[in-house]
Amino acid sequence: MAKDKKEPNSTDIEKEASTPDKAEAETAAEAEALDAEENPLEKELKDTKEQLLRVTAEYANFRKRSEKEKAESYSFATSNVISELLPVIDNIERAIADENGDYEGLKKGVEMTYSGLMTTLEKLGVSAFGEAGEQFDPNFHNAVMHIEDDTLDDNVITDVFQKGYKLKDKVVRPAMVKTAN
Repeated sequence: MAKDKKEPNSTDIEKEASTPDKAEAETAAEAEALDAEENPLEKELKDTKEQLLRVTAEYANFRKRSEKEKAESYSFATSNVISELLPVIDNIERAIADENGDYEGLKKGVEMTYSGLMTTLEKLGVSAFGEAGEQFDPNFHNAVMHIEDDTLDDNVITDVFQKGYKLKDKVVRPAMVKTAN
């Protein structure tokens, strides 16, 4: 009879340890069922978090790239303006270096330099405004003096002390003028 009772060997013990009890199996099945129910929400939350992180990273990269492009654009525009003005500077330097002292030649050189500068400004989209006889417009003119003259119309510019300049449609500097009536 003693032989009917067998002593368990090591493989039997491993088998018993690897097979869960009935209660453990039921608990594991319930946990899996709960995970299956909660899993779509958790998965959606995880996906949303990943998407938010990606969008945040993309925005940070976009902001850095935009700042870099803005700096490069400013540098490029400044470089273009300077390269357009360099011939005018060269002409002024030549006029200063001229030791002949010829007033007429100097005057002609300054006039040519002025003309070249105005041509360069026009290429860059800058235009001058503010002439005597024009109608006064407070959006473009700064009236610093006013006279009463019955021979002139109302709000007419009589004198221009300083021309105004526009870059395309934007006023860079208003014209300083004297108006009548």
